[in-house]
Amino acid sequence: MPKALAEMTLEELWRRFPIELVPPRPEWPMMYADESAGLKNRLPADWIVRMEHIGSTAVGTIWAKPIVDILVETTGEADWEVLKTILLDAGYLCMSQSENRMAFNKGYTPQGFAPSVFHLHLRRPGDHDELFFRDYLINHPEAAQAYQQLKQRLAGPYRFDRDGYTAAKTEMIQKYTQKAKMENQDRPMQKFIENKEK
Repeated sequence: MPKALAEMTLEELWRRFPIELVPPRPEWPMMYADESAGLKNRLPADWIVRMEHIGSTAVGTIWAKPIVDILVETTGEADWEVLKTILLDAGYLCMSQSENRMAFNKGYTPQGFAPSVFHLHLRRPGDHDELFFRDYLINHPEAAQAYQQLKQRLAGPYRFDRDGYTAAKTEMIQKYTQKAKMENQDRPMQKFIENKEK
């Protein structure tokens, strides 16, 4: 019988859920739409600033881990313990928790990945740099390709080391995030997002 996820060491988890990149899949936006619709029905609307599809699966043109990342930015008044309970009831597992961030996942099983896998990033007001990075890659195909090539180079050496894989991408992510902020410094973030969605 497979060992429960809670009983696995970090190394065992990384081996059970290795880094695997796949070409862009048309179902990723639909997976986000379906999952976010369910979340919006569960989470108190007056506590949510925005909910967004982030990460490489949101770019739509580059290889990615087949995991849909969701950013949930809350208001300052939001009770995170209540939100955590709601997300646990919705089938998410809390993977990490600090004063300003919580990370959840859904679709990890003792047998491996489920058909649909999600990472949910719960954030405080204003903590949404991933939106700048996502939109920079969408608006600059050459940057998206450079990021894809970096990930493809890292996927082999870091196949069983997610922390190392993430750390090795940080410099490029920060560079493109800063470029995006410079390009949009005169535009409020809300307007920036709305323009992107039109």
